[in-house]
Amino acid sequence: MNALDNLGVPGLMVATTEFKVAATSQSKSLGFEPHIVWVEHPIQNRTADELRDIAYDAFTPIMETLQNGA
Repeated sequence: MNALDNLGVPGLMVATTEFKVAATSQSKSLGFEPHIVWVEHPIQNRTADELRDIAYDAFTPIMETLQNGA
């Protein structure tokens, strides 16, 4: 993501809340603050309907982040 950001390519990361601490730590160590949209954890073993709901709930924050200069 950092390489794409340096090229001016908009982007963001979608991850489950379980990875907040790890993502924050790695971002700090790299000196890069990616745009992140957090979703419910866990993802595995979800039904298709549950995954659809998670994706639906994440759609607006993803689009807003991209539109605001991610």
